[in-house]
Amino acid sequence: MIITRTWLEEFIDISKISTDEICKTLNSIGLEVDSLERITIVPKVVIGKVLEKKKHPDADKLNICQVDLGTQTVQIVCGAKNVDAGQFVPVATVGCDMGNNFIIKEAKLRGEQSNGMICSSTELGLTKLNDGILELDNSIGELILGKELREYPKVCDDVIEIGLTANRSDCLSINGIARELSAYYNIPLLECDKQIKYNDLGIGQFLEIECDSNIDSSLSFKIVDFSNFILNVLQKLRTGIIGKYKDNSDVKNILNYATQATGVILNAYTKEKTIKKNNLNILHVKKDELGFDNIYGSEQLSKICVEYKDIDFNETDLIIEASYVNPELISKRVFDTKVKTGEVFYKSSRGSEPNIEYGIDYFSNLVSKFGALVYKGVETFIDDKEKLTLDVNIKKVNSIIGQEIEKITIEKILVSLGFEVKDMGSILVTKVPHFRHDIKNIADITEEIVRIIGIDNIIAKPLQIDEVNRVNKTSNDIIKKNKLRFKAIENGFYETLTYVFSSKENLEKYGFKTVKDELELINPIVKELNTFRTTMLLNLVEACANNFKVGVRSSAFFEIGTIFDENRAESKKISFIQTGFAELEDFSNAGKPKNIDFFSFSKKILNSVGKFDLEPMTNIDNMFIHPFQNANVLIDGKVVGFICKLHPSVCADFDLNDTFVAEIDFEAIKDELVKTTSYSKFQSSKKDLTIIVPKSLEYKEIKKVINSLNNSNIKQFNLIDIYNDEKLEENESLTIRFVLQNNEKTMEEEDITTTMSSILDVLNKELSIGLRQ
Repeated sequence: MIITRTWLEEFIDISKISTDEICKTLNSIGLEVDSLERITIVPKVVIGKVLEKKKHPDADKLNICQVDLGTQTVQIVCGAKNVDAGQFVPVATVGCDMGNNFIIKEAKLRGEQSNGMICSSTELGLTKLNDGILELDNSIGELILGKELREYPKVCDDVIEIGLTANRSDCLSINGIARELSAYYNIPLLECDKQIKYNDLGIGQFLEIECDSNIDSSLSFKIVDFSNFILNVLQKLRTGIIGKYKDNSDVKNILNYATQATGVILNAYTKEKTIKKNNLNILHVKKDELGFDNIYGSEQLSKICVEYKDIDFNETDLIIEASYVNPELISKRVFDTKVKTGEVFYKSSRGSEPNIEYGIDYFSNLVSKFGALVYKGVETFIDDKEKLTLDVNIKKVNSIIGQEIEKITIEKILVSLGFEVKDMGSILVTKVPHFRHDIKNIADITEEIVRIIGIDNIIAKPLQIDEVNRVNKTSNDIIKKNKLRFKAIENGFYETLTYVFSSKENLEKYGFKTVKDELELINPIVKELNTFRTTMLLNLVEACANNFKVGVRSSAFFEIGTIFDENRAESKKISFIQTGFAELEDFSNAGKPKNIDFFSFSKKILNSVGKFDLEPMTNIDNMFIHPFQNANVLIDGKVVGFICKLHPSVCADFDLNDTFVAEIDFEAIKDELVKTTSYSKFQSSKKDLTIIVPKSLEYKEIKKVINSLNNSNIKQFNLIDIYNDEKLEENESLTIRFVLQNNEKTMEEEDITTTMSSILDVLNKELSIGLRQ
């Protein structure tokens, strides 16, 4: 937001307050000043008047001008197309240093004497207004010939740029900033002039607005005759400072100027585009198929507060529109429909000034000063909504601040900020002004009080802490998270951190669930992150793909973070990904390491998160999962996640090699203390058991039966071989290796035989399987 000191002075009397003090105040009340620029004009640039202009005899593009400087008349040769007799102009006199060693001297141009230079705005260090000289008028102050231009404060102004946060839309205008300073300094705002010049005609004789009853916008219309309208140089310079100046379009410039001054969104339409009926110009206000309010004439003229068409102002009589739409409503609708927006949407989506009558009156008065005539009357359609009412408990406010603020002080601050306050004892019933879109609760009210009092005036106090039991679920989760991080890093994974947002289009493309439409983000930070993530895997795949683009062919990442379900309920997961080689290039692998495989990846996950079981997936609910290399992760018999190879089609989409991913529920991972137990000092024995089993029988069933023995001699057993051939038909041969060890003695052959027999017996009894013959 850009303001200037003299522009601000038209709204509030700050003559006794320095610009530096204003900047300090703005910072203290939460309106951070990004920059302060003091516009200066070099010495010896004076006001002159062109008395005479004639063509240079030896140069078609040069003119010889006689210029009155008050104390003398000098001859100046000028090449500007727009120079003319009768103009007041800035003149750099002989001896003036324009900067960069450019010093004005007496000279001859094509044989004609020239004693000075008539300057353009850019040559003076001002904003560019045209390709010619700068023509001055009394809007900058009384023009006195020979007076230095640097003595005119409205030209040598102080320009302040404020970095507004998105919630402070009420300060997107000169009036809004003045309103804040008024509250802080207790200085009343200046009244807007109402010396409007009307013509003899009424708006109803020429214009009829047909407005549907279901529109959401507040609108006000006037007709203005711009036949004799000339925009003053001060307004041109200010419009240029805010970056809105349009050369040869005074109407556009004054619309931009008034919008910046008041915060009210203004637009104009030509009568040529209206519907003609019985000498009336008719405009329709109605909703389109997407639910936006539109202005229609002979064609669609605008999507109110969303996009305005660029209009060629060839006519002198123009229809002026002031508009306002609730920012939350219009932001959500634009997000839902993804409709194209124009420059106006920046202001309307954050919250423009809702007092459109003030804006249309200010504009009418302003253009009247510059020669325009305003048709009598106004067409107005205003949605008169109730103000938000908040009960402000004084005790609660003071508890939030941490300091006792008198009720009368709180009341004065709120009233100065435009709130309506009714004293109800310990409660102040407060009505929030319509222009404060950001005030929703008592915390927001408290922030306003602290802003005006000044954070530096809040007395610092030591923080009082009651010692409590600090061991709770949160602390335990942090400890567990750190353990998992260290383990994952030990196993070759790098930790990454991605947004909790993702691309809805990509989630849907790969079959992941998405958040319900009514719970979606209203204002995503970018289009690619337009929804809450329902998995971290898409973000990790994109991270690997980005690495691949810069030449990193192998990557291994993990992330511990939050995901959301369809109802936006949160849950915490730990996700892993590895792509490319299983190890670094080395002499041991002849510089050609193998790609990561399912079991190597699963082992790294097991080493990171602890013990778990795997079982084949029966329900594949997204396109990331490979149909033949996948498994559910089970902890205590409950499915808590999955491990799989990334589907080849997904790898192709992201230009990845063989890639494996896993996502596991953080809460399900155990974080138990490791209990040490005594170990046997006696020799262990290894015995292999080869059994014939049906192909349909899963190994986990065999494992469950063997574990049911609870035999302390069985220290470990693993499946080491699977064999089948035609003779075995629908069966297959499994070889299981057992590690047997007794805690009290060295196992003898009889002990070993007894243990192995018990295993065979229970397998035969429970599963009807036995030794391979």
